[in-house]
Amino acid sequence: MNKSTLKLELLFKDRKQIVEDITIIVSANDLNIISMEVVTKDKKTFIYLETKSSIFSPSNKIIIQHLKKIPDLIEITNISSMPQELREKRLKVVLDSISDGIISIDKSGYITTINRVARGVLGLIDLDVLGKKLSSLHLEDLDLLDCLNDKTFQNKKRNIITPSGRFQFFSAGVAIKDITGKITGAIEIMRDMKEIKELAEEVAYPTHHTFSDIIGKSAAIMDAISFAQKIAVSSSIVSIRGDSGTGKEMFAKAIHTESCVKGEFVAVNCAALPESLLESELFGYEKGSFTGARKKGKQGLFEIADDGTLFLDEIADMPMGAQAKILRVIQEKRVRRIGGVKEIPVTTRIITATSRLIEQMIKDNEFREDLYYRINVLPIHVPPLKERLGDIPLLTSHFLSRIAKQLGTHPKKLSERAVNKLSNHNWPGNIRELKNVIDRGAILSDNQMIDEASIIFGHEIESTIKGLSSSPLKVFGNNSLKASVGNYEKEIIESTLIHHSSIRKCATALSISHTALLNKMKKYGISAN
Repeated sequence: MNKSTLKLELLFKDRKQIVEDITIIVSANDLNIISMEVVTKDKKTFIYLETKSSIFSPSNKIIIQHLKKIPDLIEITNISSMPQELREKRLKVVLDSISDGIISIDKSGYITTINRVARGVLGLIDLDVLGKKLSSLHLEDLDLLDCLNDKTFQNKKRNIITPSGRFQFFSAGVAIKDITGKITGAIEIMRDMKEIKELAEEVAYPTHHTFSDIIGKSAAIMDAISFAQKIAVSSSIVSIRGDSGTGKEMFAKAIHTESCVKGEFVAVNCAALPESLLESELFGYEKGSFTGARKKGKQGLFEIADDGTLFLDEIADMPMGAQAKILRVIQEKRVRRIGGVKEIPVTTRIITATSRLIEQMIKDNEFREDLYYRINVLPIHVPPLKERLGDIPLLTSHFLSRIAKQLGTHPKKLSERAVNKLSNHNWPGNIRELKNVIDRGAILSDNQMIDEASIIFGHEIESTIKGLSSSPLKVFGNNSLKASVGNYEKEIIESTLIHHSSIRKCATALSISHTALLNKMKKYGISAN
């Protein structure tokens, strides 16, 4: 008789000596046990048995008949895979589906796991390497073996050229230990440099904005986010109200992302285009519609945003003629290109935004009342920065991280006086103004700590430049703004020192700390005498 493998699932009422009973029958029939798993659940015992017959073993049918005689057996079933095999298959699918390369070895250096990405990176695509010694594969780097001696490595930059191409990745390796702390193996994870760079870029400059990208924990901003999240899945028109620079477009993009619509997010600034150009952008035109038109005509933004979102920014500045046409598109859900006769159906979700008081514009006959009621279905108020001053530390930290990323440096920090100066400002320009101030401060400050002298608001720039131009030093020439402000700062310190008897009094007059003044004097080579 040829040797054959038998895989069975046996279900018993839970009791002692079940495994012993099975072992007796297996032995009596000259079978070899390849594997056995025991699972107890709900007062029942599942036995998963894999055996291989010898030349003296009876047929599988007879073996099963013998097993059926075991007391308390409920059911016996032939199975194609043991639970361990199924677990290994599931693990392989999971490992092969992730983007990182993974390879593991046991305590003797034999490969126990290697996924698809690791095979590709190491040039082992067509080789059966499981169970082979890592050292036998003639790889360029065998740092993973060092982990068996409890060594680790993190973010090691590696370059490998294989028949499949060149791979650049960061690698990390650690030992695998059991519950007693004994090393039982090691694992290495490889992450593609390009993916890390793309991920970092996406975090710093996301292409798909979500509500988590809106920074702030104040009640005012959280209320706005909560309402926006609630209405995002609706197809109704959203009207975002808020001062200039509060982040209305970010809210619109987050609503678009959360709505899970299939189409694109398309934005147009209604205040930036004249009426004729605005209409051709929104509705498109047929070929030959007017002088300068494209020969093949052009799709309008309503068509481009079909099944997506059209963001009409500063809709209050839209000319009255265009307002009437927008109203018709909203009512009919159809658009007609300029110079065309065909009605094109569109299922575009509309989000509008304005920083103006539309209600007053209606009274002044500057905005259509019927359009107002059409777009004001779900209004969202984005609070100004002056109503959420507690969010300034979070926002400044975010902006400092972004500019550090651009400059390739470590993020700077704000001094307590700088933070106080920011908190006491009225912020007419809101988040946009704050970003400009922080960017300016990070560039102008020569230290890791940005002091209040480097916090320059928009209304202060002109006076700062005038002060520079009226300086008796007259040495600015073609210097950068940073160098010019530095020269000006040096002159101010020298002038203030002349009028005060001590450095400490001079620091008080300049509203900076004694240490900060000493550092600046050292930086500019200013003597205390």
